[in-house]
Amino acid sequence: MKNIGLPQLSQNRIARKKELWSILASLMFLYGIYEKFVPYHFHKLVRKYIQKFIGFMSPYMHITFPESVSRQCLQRSDAYSCILTYLSANSLENSKRLKAEVVANSQTPLVLTMEDAEEIEDKFQGVKVWWFSHNTPNDSNDKIYLTLTFHKNYRELITTSYIKHVLEEGKAIKLKNRKLKLYTNNPSNDWWKPRSSKWSQTTFEHPATFETLAMDQEKKEEIIDDLIKFKSGKDYYAKVGKAWKRGYLLYGPPGTGKSTMISAIANFMNYNVYDLELTTIKDNNELKRLLIATSSQSIIVIEDIDCSIDLTGQRTKDEKEDKDGNGKESNVTLSGLLNFIDGIWSACGSERIIIFTTNFVDKLDPALIRRGRMDKHIEMSYCSYQAFKVLAKNYWDNDSDHVLFPIIQKLLGEVNMTPSDVAESLMPKSNTEDFEACLKNLIQSLESVKKKEEEEAKKKEVQLKAMKANGKSAEEVKDNGAIY
Repeated sequence: MKNIGLPQLSQNRIARKKELWSILASLMFLYGIYEKFVPYHFHKLVRKYIQKFIGFMSPYMHITFPESVSRQCLQRSDAYSCILTYLSANSLENSKRLKAEVVANSQTPLVLTMEDAEEIEDKFQGVKVWWFSHNTPNDSNDKIYLTLTFHKNYRELITTSYIKHVLEEGKAIKLKNRKLKLYTNNPSNDWWKPRSSKWSQTTFEHPATFETLAMDQEKKEEIIDDLIKFKSGKDYYAKVGKAWKRGYLLYGPPGTGKSTMISAIANFMNYNVYDLELTTIKDNNELKRLLIATSSQSIIVIEDIDCSIDLTGQRTKDEKEDKDGNGKESNVTLSGLLNFIDGIWSACGSERIIIFTTNFVDKLDPALIRRGRMDKHIEMSYCSYQAFKVLAKNYWDNDSDHVLFPIIQKLLGEVNMTPSDVAESLMPKSNTEDFEACLKNLIQSLESVKKKEEEEAKKKEVQLKAMKANGKSAEEVKDNGAIY
């Protein structure tokens, strides 16, 4: 029976193939007639209605994401870029064809992305979706876009949750992989030159972290907690009606790590840094223009602010004082800086940290550093014993106590030495110097500082006694500057 059925089965297959070829031949004949007799300008209209019919019959929906913002704009769409980044990181395992792209300002300069006409499958909450890459020639320009395909039953899930998930994940990956930038403001005379901008930039490669920062652990944890709270506080700031920004005032003697703290914050938050030099800005209007030109998720730094502008508390100046002897315009006023920090223009952009540094906090106008403008005041003090142990770990990878540590602990409690000076003593000056030799150098430096402070104290005491012998009080002595 089986042998009798085989020839009949073969004949049925041949018959079906003939029927298929006949249908294809008929379609080709009809297509030839269509191309020959239907005017060309009707072709697009016919294709349009055919696509509508297919879309009506198909149970799937399609969403298109073009690469360019518009035909006139060559800038890549943020949505397209975020989606491509997401797909490159999450859904390329099953792809057979990939395209390598060089991405500027990224920690991973060579990135694998979807090749043209490649399809990628993704899953979200158990629902399958498909991404398809298109590169359609269009006369002089190539129209590049991504298409998302999914079943109509999951329209609400995809449009409200999945696309938002893809964009947020892609943005987070881009931020994680990008190289941080350090900006400084250009003189306003150069703003109008071709290919110039208000800010010059370079790659920010400072290695400082909170782990290597020479500071008491409790203080570091307090700052880290504050930064984490700020970064996740978008909804909270909107709820209370405040611009999403935070001000930090770093104050303390030179060499206590203020610039290192800024670098550690930038690396921890993954924010670009804008180093604002106030002395190159002509007026408050230029300051506003610079603020507008900064990006969100950034740190705006004004170092040594007590040396930058007049901070004596005088808010207005006479017109005669608005010009210096050479006829140049005056620099930024205190009131202009206050508006820059928390005025109306400060709401341009979001997720910004503004940091001021100063060696002499007492010189600053109280209005400049009040809570709400400089929300957190951080004292960068002299080196403590805990900070010394961090430096010992940084420079010598030493976690355990040393026999010389108690001596150093005692001396650090008696004299003032900055972390930068302690670090200099711990740094080996030759290949033969070991950890113990550097500790001895530090002890010698601390003892030298202690001896100098004792000599100065004795000298002041002698001067004070001499002045008192002449009938002057201690207050008069200090007012006259006799004691230094």
